[in-house]
Amino acid sequence: MDLIKTVGVTKIFGKQAAVRNAEIHIGNSEIYGLIGPSGAGKTTLIKLIVGMLEADKGEIKVLDIRMPNLDVLQEIGYMIQSDALYSGLTGEENLNFFASLFGLDKTKKKERIAYTSNLVFLNKELKKRVAAYSGGMKRRLSLAIALIQDPKILILDEPTIGIDPELRMKIWTEFRRFKKEEGKTILVTTHVMEEAAKCDKLAMIRNGNIIAEGSPAELKKQYRVTDLDEVFLKAGKDKNEN
Repeated sequence: MDLIKTVGVTKIFGKQAAVRNAEIHIGNSEIYGLIGPSGAGKTTLIKLIVGMLEADKGEIKVLDIRMPNLDVLQEIGYMIQSDALYSGLTGEENLNFFASLFGLDKTKKKERIAYTSNLVFLNKELKKRVAAYSGGMKRRLSLAIALIQDPKILILDEPTIGIDPELRMKIWTEFRRFKKEEGKTILVTTHVMEEAAKCDKLAMIRNGNIIAEGSPAELKKQYRVTDLDEVFLKAGKDKNEN
């Protein structure tokens, strides 16, 4: 069963289609990358999947339930592109607040706050107000919040923007562990091809259209190229010609 599925999904703003006839299928315990430049439609598609936006056409299912659906959100850890944090609160207070929203009891809250803050290397910064955090620290806190309720599905919009390369590598190592040891499914957007290469499967999107889909190896073989940048260029050219 596909844990996340979109069929013929279209979203129009004014006269402009931000997403056109998008079809993706994401299986259990899979890291799926949605790849494309800024403005390509990645964030719109993500918001449609989590139910923040409603599609003008097509169908979206998460855990075989049609979206939007509030009950399904309990199973989703969602990290938006622009940090939605309470700057007047400390990092710990932010984590505690979001843990409360998911109904975690006192013992579970303490356990998950310790785990998630350690994972993103913020455990020594939890007593600081978020207003004093750097951009990278805010991204790390947002990722910790997305993980707070131990969700089955992670949907992460540009999670490593502003994070230094060493920590980015550690986070991706943890993503692979989530998949392998905990059976989590991860949908991640990025415009960095180095990160795209670490995904099990990719959908490349440009101007609201999905122009290619497959594993990194399959895509390079299909387009007879040696890197994913070339795949994106060739796939976009083929789409225009068709």
